Order: sequence, then C-alpha cells, then structure tokens
Amino acid sequence: MISSVCCHGSVPFNHDTLVGVHLARDLANLPQDGGWTDRAVEQVLREAFVRGAVVDAATAANLIQLASRLRSVFTATETAARVTSVNELLAESVRTVSIAEHDGLPLHLHFASPDGDLVGRVTAMTAGGLAVFVVEAGGERLGTCARQGCGNVYVDISKNCRRAYCSARCGNLDAVHRYRSRRRH
Repeated sequence: MISSVCCHGSVPFNHDTLVGVHLARDLANLPQDGGWTDRAVEQVLREAFVRGAVVDAATAANLIQLASRLRSVFTATETAARVTSVNELLAESVRTVSIAEHDGLPLHLHFASPDGDLVGRVTAMTAGGLAVFVVEAGGERLGTCARQGCGNVYVDISKNCRRAYCSARCGNLDAVHRYRSRRRH
C-alpha cells in the first residue's frame, strides 16, 4: 500500500483502488485532436483490466467525448467544479456498486455491471475511481502538467502533495529550461 501525506493529513492510497483514476488520466492524456487509434485505446483499456476491450469507430468516438469530460476533472482549478464534474459522471453511469474479487485481484469495487456496454462500463469505472480519489484527497491531487506546452494531466500520490508535472521527464525538462534561462540573464 502506498501511503501519502497531504495538506489534509494522512491520505492512504492503495494501488488497487487507483485503477479507475489512472484509467481516467490515461484516457484524458490520449491525443485530443483526433489522433487516437483503436489499438491505442484498446491498450489503455486492457492495462486497466477492462474486460472485452474491443474498440470500433463508434466506440472510439464515444470514448473521445468521455476523455474530454474526464480531462475537465483534472483541469478544474476549484474543488467545487471538480466535484460537480465527477458527480455528473456518476449520475449518468453508476447504476450499481458491488465488491468483487476475481482474476487474482484483491477485493475492489465495481461501479458497473460486467455485461454492460463498453463505454458505459468505462464511464462508470472512471467516475467511481475519481469519486473515491477526490474524497480521499480532499478534492485535490489532480492537475495539469506545469511544463509549458505539455498539457498532460496527472494523479498526485506523492507523500508531500507537491507534484506539478505529469512525469519526471517533464519535470527535468522544465528544470533545464529554467536553469538555461537564468544563465542567459
């Protein structure tokens, strides 16, 4: 279990409860300009243990719309806006919640029936994951990369609640840029 401390005190983040929020991040970080491929989307879904992850053109179009809505959760600058976005997703997608244990995975929550349509299941899975995370993180710990020109979103499970970049690579690139900029002046 990963345990993190934030400005709101001790916040335990368990890797197994982060699947939905990481899926939301990964979908939100796929190219928003139509550069999606069915194969890339299927890979993201498989990595999140989404069963029956077969994506056709219609499904991809619906997932692109979902990704845009998920992105708004990460880019919200106020907790109230973030909560409103997540609540809208929950209201539209979650019809049942159950505790499950399968495929060697530890106990976890299912926010949709396993026989529902793919987009509905993904929407419920991401909405549920985001809801749990937002509650546990006090509405914080989701954001947009601070490196100019990046635009990727991130989930902050760091101990110090200070993540500002989507990856170490972006953090390093930004540090090099700031260093070179200071040296020029």
